[in-house]
Amino acid sequence: MKTLTLLRHAKSSWDDPVARDFDRPLNARGQRAAATVGRHMRGEGLQFDHVLASPAVRVVETIQHLETGYGSELAPAWDRRIYLASASSLLDVIHELPAGAGSALLIGHNPGLEDLTLTLVPDRSGDALRDSVEEKFPTAALVEMRFDTDDWDMVRAGDATLVRFVRPRDLDPALGPDR
Repeated sequence: MKTLTLLRHAKSSWDDPVARDFDRPLNARGQRAAATVGRHMRGEGLQFDHVLASPAVRVVETIQHLETGYGSELAPAWDRRIYLASASSLLDVIHELPAGAGSALLIGHNPGLEDLTLTLVPDRSGDALRDSVEEKFPTAALVEMRFDTDDWDMVRAGDATLVRFVRPRDLDPALGPDR
């Protein structure tokens, strides 16, 4: 059994004048959301054998605030391939996860993370959790999937069981969309 958790970076600031998209930092709401999701992860007892992350500034800052709430260092391996990657590129990264890692956390960007989730989780009528992902995969949202395999290289489209989908607004309504 393998468990894959995906986390989209928290809300970034479009007001910060940076030369490259890669360098955009989080805004204040994003910082709060990341810490809130970290507290939720700690409360749910989520643990990871391996963490991979995009090295984009907004992901680095998401992890810093996430660790504050989580109460523990995540020590990600930085992988530039995750930055704005497509679902198929992310699947390639997943296939390369260490064999001994039973649970992995991948922190990156949309639309790749949403597309990956919708690719891996079969589309069954009445699956409210999957429907929620398809409706909107907001910043700082967390998805957990399980696979009935002992080999990351065997992870395929339609093989995942969606275990959880948590949005920051589910944990604190003040972190929901602007009104």
